[in-house]
Amino acid sequence: MKIMEFLSKNAIVMDIKSNKKEDVIRELVDALIEGGDIEKHYRNKLMEALMAREVLGSTAIGQGVAIPHAKADCVDKLVAAFGISKKGVDFDSLDGEPAYIFFLLVAPQDSAGPHLKALARISRLLKDKYFRDGLRASADDKAVIKIISQEDEKKL
Repeated sequence: MKIMEFLSKNAIVMDIKSNKKEDVIRELVDALIEGGDIEKHYRNKLMEALMAREVLGSTAIGQGVAIPHAKADCVDKLVAAFGISKKGVDFDSLDGEPAYIFFLLVAPQDSAGPHLKALARISRLLKDKYFRDGLRASADDKAVIKIISQEDEKKL
């Protein structure tokens, strides 16, 4: 599974302004709405699903990375938003470090397989320090897409 198969090119936020977990998630949800991937009237429902998932345990996996995710009936296919925070956000990470790189993943209610494959794929790629550093150093969304596309080609 390639990340570019589900990452919305219209939902890449190069400078996340928020400094609180819920606000970061809202910013990424809004990017999906503005990009046309999710209808606006689903915003609150999606936020509830994502925050309910955070209550189960933080989706910050360490090394400056968080992958907030949820299943929701407001999407009919797997979709993701991407964001970078220059300052870092306290996301209750396992290693206690702030998160800088965010992949927000929304999957249809009945798609356990693709949802888990996408999470595994993203977390595997983000274990690579050079990949993380490249994303954080990206000047714009085109650079992010290029880096992710190159990794997609290499590691299947």
